[in-house]
Amino acid sequence: MEFFGNLLPIDLPIIRFIQEAPCSVSCKDLLVACSSTATETICSLNHLLLLVAIALTIAIYCFFSKFSSIYLVDFSCYLPPDHLRVPTAHFIEHFTVGAQFGPETLDFQVKIGKRSGIGCEAAVPPAVHELPPNGALKPTQEETEMVIFTVVKDLLSKHNLNPKSIDILVSNCSIFCSTPSIAAKIINKFGFRSNVKSVNLSGMGCSAGLLSISLAKDLLRVHKNSIALVLSMEAVTPNGYQGTIKSMLLANALFRMGGVAVLLSNRKHDKNKAKYKLQHLVRTHMGSNDQAYQSVFQETDEAGHVGVSLSRALLQVAGNALKTNISCLGPVVLPYSEQILYAWSLLCRKFWTGQKEIYVPNFKKAFEHFCIHAGGKAVIDALEDNLHLSKEDTEASRMTLYRFGNTSSSSIWYELCYLEAKGRVKKGDQVWQIAFGSGFKCNSAVWKCISTISHNERNAWSDRIHLYPVEIPDVLDI
Repeated sequence: MEFFGNLLPIDLPIIRFIQEAPCSVSCKDLLVACSSTATETICSLNHLLLLVAIALTIAIYCFFSKFSSIYLVDFSCYLPPDHLRVPTAHFIEHFTVGAQFGPETLDFQVKIGKRSGIGCEAAVPPAVHELPPNGALKPTQEETEMVIFTVVKDLLSKHNLNPKSIDILVSNCSIFCSTPSIAAKIINKFGFRSNVKSVNLSGMGCSAGLLSISLAKDLLRVHKNSIALVLSMEAVTPNGYQGTIKSMLLANALFRMGGVAVLLSNRKHDKNKAKYKLQHLVRTHMGSNDQAYQSVFQETDEAGHVGVSLSRALLQVAGNALKTNISCLGPVVLPYSEQILYAWSLLCRKFWTGQKEIYVPNFKKAFEHFCIHAGGKAVIDALEDNLHLSKEDTEASRMTLYRFGNTSSSSIWYELCYLEAKGRVKKGDQVWQIAFGSGFKCNSAVWKCISTISHNERNAWSDRIHLYPVEIPDVLDI
């Protein structure tokens, strides 16, 4: 009996009873002892299950606490001075006087400019206003510093933030990659710490803004109690195409100067002053497909002129990339009702030949606001149609394109800036940012507003927000 008792660490009455009982034991006494043993065993098991539940809860909490929340404290978009604006009429006159292009090439660019959806307030850097435009290294560096230094200074001064408190710095500029890097320029100009974790991205296209956010997010997951500064821009000065290939001339009519500085934090006490919390970030890369890979491509024409070619298949490629991106994002943001309707339409299409259309989920049930990359009027039109959005849903994108042009990786931030200036973003709202870029890439970010944002707060739209929205004709009158 001693051996049997040692196998059971719990001191059960039945064990004690058997050990201490005389040789002759009545059935009644044995039943009483067994009943008492059963009761204590059940109680012990309940205690054990409770301890397991508590341990499991603690383990789950510890696991998820490793992935601290990422807060968007604030951001600042660059507002170009009025003297750098380039209306379409100015654009035409400039290239006519400069005699850079023949009549046919000039007419094509004028035609694209009139149908681009870009208005008279979009700006280009000083060197592009020169005759002929100066795309050399020095004016390119001057443009970069003009944009980036301004937005960083505005953001740091607004929050009375010491540059030495920045722990992580991520910058992106697709085509212009200088030595020292843009990140190094910022460190030198503002005096960041020597141990700041800095990264400079290039060649990532118009989707690089969210790529930089993704990288900063990953770094913030590793480095606790840290602040990250993300800078996004594209240098226009060196990117003017001087040749005659139409697919490469498109960029001349679309791209304008701009940039943004974004302040992120994983510090818990920054939650009270942060504007947004990052909910989801999904990245899609279609580079394994040749058509997608070559849809936005920097190359040299036969005359030796360098430019970025935009293929005819670009909208189709963007649509396929968005589909793939949504297939990952949809299940985590859409309500079950929308997911069921979508799944049912797939089943019907597979088993009933008469069913051809696939149900398009109502993304307005998941998001209150949409920031679609202002890559061009055709891009916005296509997404509005395919996602079944209203004109109001794409208003921020159209107005950003009209006033600032295609500012590449920073365009989605000008759109969010527009929504804030209009006073439309309320606490609890979710914002979906969609960016496209060379490679070909489609990236999505979902932000949840966690504070009350005043529409009177100064930003890049404040000076003229009362004039918008405007009616944009299919063909602009110059």
